[in-house]
Parts: sequence; C-alpha cells; structure tokens
Amino acid sequence: MSDEKSTAKPTPPGLYDRSDAEPVTSVEIAALAATVIWVLLSGGYFLFGSVSDGAGLRFLLSFMIIVMPVALIWVAALSARSARVMRTESARLQAAIDAIRQAYVSQAQKGRNDPPHPTLIKRLDEIAAAQKKLEATLAMVGSARLADTGHAAQVTAQEPDDQPALSLGTPAEALQPPLSNEDFIRALNFPETAEDKEGFAALRRALKDRNAAHLIQAAQDILTLLSQDGIYMDDLRPDLARPEVWRTFAQGTRGRAIAPLGGVRDRSSLALAAGRMKQDPIFRDAAHHFLRRFDKSFAAFEPNASDAEITEFGGTRSARAFMLLGRVAGTFD
Repeated sequence: MSDEKSTAKPTPPGLYDRSDAEPVTSVEIAALAATVIWVLLSGGYFLFGSVSDGAGLRFLLSFMIIVMPVALIWVAALSARSARVMRTESARLQAAIDAIRQAYVSQAQKGRNDPPHPTLIKRLDEIAAAQKKLEATLAMVGSARLADTGHAAQVTAQEPDDQPALSLGTPAEALQPPLSNEDFIRALNFPETAEDKEGFAALRRALKDRNAAHLIQAAQDILTLLSQDGIYMDDLRPDLARPEVWRTFAQGTRGRAIAPLGGVRDRSSLALAAGRMKQDPIFRDAAHHFLRRFDKSFAAFEPNASDAEITEFGGTRSARAFMLLGRVAGTFD
C-alpha cells in the first residue's frame, strides 16, 4: 500500500485554480502596436494633408477611417484571447476529469473501506424498512391464502355424501357467492398495513375465487421480485389512463392505441426492470405469467365494471406493476 502511494503521481499545484487576472499576451501587444501605428499614420495624413472646403464631410470620413480599423483590430484580438481562454478551460476541465477517474480507479483497486455518504445510508435504511414492511405484508397474504386453502380442503373432506352436485364434479367455488368488484379491487391493491382488517377480509374473499386467486398469486410473486431491486409500487406515480382506454385494452386492442396505459415514467425503475427482464429468466417468466393473468382477469372484470371502478382498479398496486412491466415488455409499442 505504501509503495502505491509513493508511486502515485501528485496533482500539480494550482491545476484547478483559475487565476484572478489573465496576463497580457503577445496578441494584445500586437493589437496595441497596430492601433498606435494606424492612428499615427491616418491622423497625420488628415492633419497635415491638403485642406478641402467640405470640413464636415472631411471630419466624418476621418473619424470612420481612423476608428473602424482600430475596432476591427481589437475585435480580432479579443476573439483570439477568448479562444485561448476556452482552450485553457477545456484543458483544465479534462485534467479534472482525468484526476477524478484516476482517484476512483485507485480507490477501487486499493479496496478501501471508506464509510458511505450519510444520505446514501439513510436511503438504504428507508429501502430496507420498506422491504421488510412489504415482506411482512406478503407473508401475511400467503398465510391467509394457505389458511383459506386448508379450510376449503377441510370443508370438502367433511361434506356428507348426500350432495349429488358435488359428487358429480361441480367445483366447490361454484357454490360460493360471486366476488364483488369492490373486493376484487381491494385485494389487488393488497392490505396497506398489518392492521388493515378490511383489506385482509377482502383478500380472503378474493382468494376463494379461482381466477382472482391466480392473479393475486402472480401479482404477489412479481411484487416480491421487484422489491429485491428496490422497486416499490407506492413510489411510482403513474399517469392514470381514461376508462375508455382500459375498455379498449379489455377488448383485445394492443400497441399504440393503448399507449396511455403505460403511464409509469420513472426512468430508474424502468431501467432496473428492463435489465432484470433480460438477465433473470425467473423474473422474465414471472413477469410474462403476471401479464397474461392480468390480461385475462381484466377482460372478465371489465364488462360488469363501471367507469369509476375501472379508474379505481387502475390505481391498485397490481395495475401499477402491469403498467411498469407492460412498458418493459413492449405491450404498448
């Protein structure tokens, strides 16, 4: 380590300092000399030359002949000076960039364990807390789903044989009351906190519906995978599309006609999701499975939903995940 420090090239003193006063260069000296010579020659000619009757016109011509070349001389001199200053600033900036790059590479090679910036530490703590909160909520969702599955299996095992409809193969969920749009929307948004009793009640009712349960499971899986990259749906602020656009999507339209559905504009989330989609086959399969489930479930939900319910549906966490992954997968292109 000491050898590396001794061989490292020190930064030249004053490399990044800008002098307060620029010295007079040969350009200014040449311009000054040319000015003096021209003023002497032209002024002497008009002062000691032949006198004409038109004194006013003679004065105007004399002024223009003397002053205009001087102005041109100094314009050229100042332009040359500005070009030299720009070249100097460009060289100083390039030197600063090279020094920063060398310092970064040197620090990476030496493996120094300098403490990170306090702002970065705070942001990492916030992400970790949000991830723990999401994991706790999803764990409770999974527990609720397993409990409902076990309860359904227990009820099926305890049912007597005097029900011919079930013995003929009628699915048990066919006897359940239809899932309301309100419960379906609330379940797709997932409970807000562990104390959200209404959210968990709606989630339990939705898990009894086969189609809704498939979509909820796919949404839970993809939200968990997104959280591993620090992507949380509560951090996204998408542009909400009109209900007419959602209905067009439910009717099978794809491409630019439904582009307003891709309202997520967060560049970092889009870049992280796109990179994960290309590099992680598990994430890619989960994302495509979720998009297929979302497509089928919304197509069944749309005919019986009002415009207000579709707007509320578009604000759920599952719908935001659809907007994000839809843009990454090219659904709206």
